Amino acid sequence: MKRILFFVLCVAVLPLQTNAQFKINMGDDSPIRKLTIAEMAVNNLYVDSVNEAKLVEDAIRGMLKELDPHSSYSTPKEVKALNEPLQGNFEGIGVQFNMIEDTLLVIQPTVKGPSEKVGILAGDRIINVNDTAIAGVKMSKEDIMKRLRGPRGTKVKLGIVRRGVPETLFFTVTRDKIPVHSIDAVYMIRPEVGYIRIGNFGATTYNEFMQGIDKLAAQGMKRLILDLQDNGGGYLQAAVQLANEFLEKDNLIVYTEGRTTGRMDYHCDGNGRIRDLPVTVLVNEFTASAAEIVSGAIQDYDRGIIVGRRTFGKGLVQRPIDLPDGSMIRLTVAHYYTPTGRCIQKPYKKGDLKEYEMDFDNRLKHGELTNRDSIHFADSLKFETLKEHRTVYGGGAIMPDEFVPLDTLQYTRFHRQLAAKSIIINASLRYIDDHRKELKKGYDTFEKFEEQFEIPQSLIDHIIAEGEKANVKPKDDEELQRTLPFLRLQLKALVARDIWDMNEYYHIINQQNHIVQRALQML
Repeated sequence: MKRILFFVLCVAVLPLQTNAQFKINMGDDSPIRKLTIAEMAVNNLYVDSVNEAKLVEDAIRGMLKELDPHSSYSTPKEVKALNEPLQGNFEGIGVQFNMIEDTLLVIQPTVKGPSEKVGILAGDRIINVNDTAIAGVKMSKEDIMKRLRGPRGTKVKLGIVRRGVPETLFFTVTRDKIPVHSIDAVYMIRPEVGYIRIGNFGATTYNEFMQGIDKLAAQGMKRLILDLQDNGGGYLQAAVQLANEFLEKDNLIVYTEGRTTGRMDYHCDGNGRIRDLPVTVLVNEFTASAAEIVSGAIQDYDRGIIVGRRTFGKGLVQRPIDLPDGSMIRLTVAHYYTPTGRCIQKPYKKGDLKEYEMDFDNRLKHGELTNRDSIHFADSLKFETLKEHRTVYGGGAIMPDEFVPLDTLQYTRFHRQLAAKSIIINASLRYIDDHRKELKKGYDTFEKFEEQFEIPQSLIDHIIAEGEKANVKPKDDEELQRTLPFLRLQLKALVARDIWDMNEYYHIINQQNHIVQRALQML
């Protein structure tokens, strides 16, 4: 799942310059003319009918496939889906939801959003949309979202089943812009130590980050932990804005350079508000692109300590090229380089996407995720940081200053299989659905919940029983006992997320995040 996530998110692009200028040679020996003739021949002469639009799309995909792993083609529908997490909003009814047995369960309505305004509550089940049944009909999540979303100002009629109410309730919701936040958590993780986790770099990231800084400063923050684990990237400008807050005037943050684009430098303006705030940056193997720009700049200037595991190594710059039908090509035009001149992009073979996608598995197999000594760098890849002249390495990705091995014992085989079959998440959703009122009544504050709440044994027994039905069993009692501590913590975090929000989820799950805990030990 994480590997899918970073391919969706690691799309750090240059400032939008989509009206690219080209000189097209249509002479007799032109490759473009050759391609045009081939397309016309297939479309007009082929023995069976063909879809001309798909024919052209396949040709574009074929060309890009032979280049690098991040040059890509997206249909109009895919373009919209890719842009929404980064643009900071979408248009819809404003609910967080999940599916339980083919039924849409509202986890939380967006605060002050259109659904909350008409009275839709957490725990409600949406069973039909505009008189079309969506419950019990095995409709895909994508199709359901298509029916719920729509232009701002349009209305949608929802049929709701609410626990304790015998008849179906009907609400007419006026769709509106729904904010999409790129920061997952902001809280004081220890006295004087603030914690901010950024999920991706989008259009609103900088403003969200500075609001988080203000909130933590008011609570006495003297040091900051900036968590970029699993952050797949996003907009270059958002990364530059964020790095600018930490660095000094005229410091080089990042530069890009390509065959035809020339070198472009991004410098600090000297107006950063937290230039003296001690910072520790957390990274892992899924930290990519814009997140690597921030990490690399902070490391190169000895501005903070990087803790975790070697990052993904996505340092290719894509320029979006809009096509007439709303589709888009994201074409790699340059490389990213850190201030010391390190290229962030890891090596790859053109046209070999499979090997590139297997990088995580290869790192794990070679011991690079569990043992620092298994990571080898050639002497030719040595660089020096710009202030303390420490040795850092190029060759792709950012190697942390403090290595934290992946704990393969924390996620047992049994736990991984329970998660893969959605047994854990479904069990937690059912538990919350059955006990939402008593949980909210018994734990009026998150602090009380964190201190007193314990996962009941009945929920653990239910998960084990559901696992057996799906032929998922622990190898022996030892594996079961190793699974239980993190399973209980994960379930508690999921309950906290659905009663409150992601901030509370990370507040709990970070208690067993080894990278977070190592950073705290170092402080």
